[in-house]
Amino acid sequence: MEKRLLLAIVLSFLILIGYQALFVKQEPTPAQAPEQPAKVQPQPETPLPKKAPAQAKEAPQTKEPEDFEPISGEGEEEIVIETSRYRAVWSNQGAVLKSWRLKDYKDAEGENLEIVSHQAETRGIFPFALRTDDPDFDQAINSAFFKTSQSKLDLTSDQSGTILFQYADELGTRVEKTFTFRDGLYDFDLRVRAWKSGQEIEPSVLWGPSIGNPKPEDQKGRFGGNPGIAVKAGDSTVHVDERKYKPEQSLFTFVDWAGYVDQYFTALFLTSPQKTSVQFIKDIIEEQSYFYLSVNNTDRVYIGPKQYDSLQELGHGTTKVIKYGFFGFIAEILYLAIKQIHNIIPNWGLSIILLTILIKIIFFPLTYQSTKSMAKMQELQPKMKAIRAKYKKAKQDIAQRRKMNEETMKLYKEHGVNPAGGCLPMLIQLPVFWGFFRLLIVSIEFRHSPFMLWITDLSVRDPFYVTPILMGITQFISQKMTPTSADPTQQRMMLIMPVIMTIFFMNFPSGLVLYWLTNNILQIGQQYIMNRISQKKKREVHGKKRKK
Repeated sequence: MEKRLLLAIVLSFLILIGYQALFVKQEPTPAQAPEQPAKVQPQPETPLPKKAPAQAKEAPQTKEPEDFEPISGEGEEEIVIETSRYRAVWSNQGAVLKSWRLKDYKDAEGENLEIVSHQAETRGIFPFALRTDDPDFDQAINSAFFKTSQSKLDLTSDQSGTILFQYADELGTRVEKTFTFRDGLYDFDLRVRAWKSGQEIEPSVLWGPSIGNPKPEDQKGRFGGNPGIAVKAGDSTVHVDERKYKPEQSLFTFVDWAGYVDQYFTALFLTSPQKTSVQFIKDIIEEQSYFYLSVNNTDRVYIGPKQYDSLQELGHGTTKVIKYGFFGFIAEILYLAIKQIHNIIPNWGLSIILLTILIKIIFFPLTYQSTKSMAKMQELQPKMKAIRAKYKKAKQDIAQRRKMNEETMKLYKEHGVNPAGGCLPMLIQLPVFWGFFRLLIVSIEFRHSPFMLWITDLSVRDPFYVTPILMGITQFISQKMTPTSADPTQQRMMLIMPVIMTIFFMNFPSGLVLYWLTNNILQIGQQYIMNRISQKKKREVHGKKRKK
């Protein structure tokens, strides 16, 4: 069973390394995109609007002008929205978002974190630009100067306020964008109406290019977090990062919500599912790729952290924008547990340690049974070796192999030993490890959260590799103390595992390493106690035999 256990552990860590290879490296690698919900046949992609010129162009006249009164601004101006959560800057040229800085989150320089990518300035297309099936019309309305209802909103104490952007010309073009903001919330209401040649149309809203401004040096120290989109349609939620973009798998219908996401933040658009289509767009200009999310029928927008409680208050299953992975339900349970611990002890590192202790207590019966089973298997080794010696030709002779297996199983039955009892309880704990792993790399609570001394950010690797080395040492000690029924060759193979795991954990988030290190220390203490109990029982048994 040690071979199977070793294989299971190795496979588990190969999965982690595979995940790191897919989500940490910056070079694109070909990969099969996951199955898309409500996927439709690919359609010709409408070009994105060109870079906005300084002056608006007239939309082409396709029919007799309607009686539309021209409305426009005199020139470009900025509209600032101040709340306790963010500072947003809008431009009346196209009624687009120029800046959205979160006040509760900082970048590497200690400044309020900017969610709008600097690529928007380079490309000339900003979030909340409109997109239709007519590129010339898009260019006209996205470069037009809108008239605004007011030039500033300063919201405090749960106040709310509305900004109305309006533009119209004598050719029957009219666009209205209405934003309603509320203090203390990351979400706001959005209403977009547009007319072309006097006829009302259904434009899409763009978010992009990409999201945020991560620096390459920051990404090297952080595990995962490639930008991309998340789409929920019905009961299915799909995450596709920019590296896996495929034109034939980029269109979605009947969407509940769609968001542009990175590791910790999102621009999330809530929609009317029966009417909504979403498209993930790749625009290549001079060999530079720009990625956009295009959504129609948007009612509400959330621009902020992928913080579980905030998203839960938003409703509509938006917590699924947090990519907890295959064992997501376990990660969510662990999150709720660690959040309760943190409410009592406001240090995320200590919360990880206490949750690890709690998990260890819960799994103690399984661990104890595993240790007992392995100890019994160890006691049976001389008899098992005798059976293998008796059937030396079992590898070549099927009949001998059958007899050897029957005799081995009879031996197990006589001594009440389950050959799977040693490794099965440990395998059951692997989903919890994976859930903890996902929790620690996607939960924004650990971003920039210090533990103590040199560990100033639990979401990135230990800068001095102290905790991974300690983890490897404690893993080795725990391995040596654990009873094993393996032969000397297999025992040496098992003792290599601490070295392999230390190498793996070098680049893992320090919060995850802290969890595994704590688990090892607890395992050493637990194993010491169980070994003492086992030795005491052996002495009692031998004492009774001598008295007889």
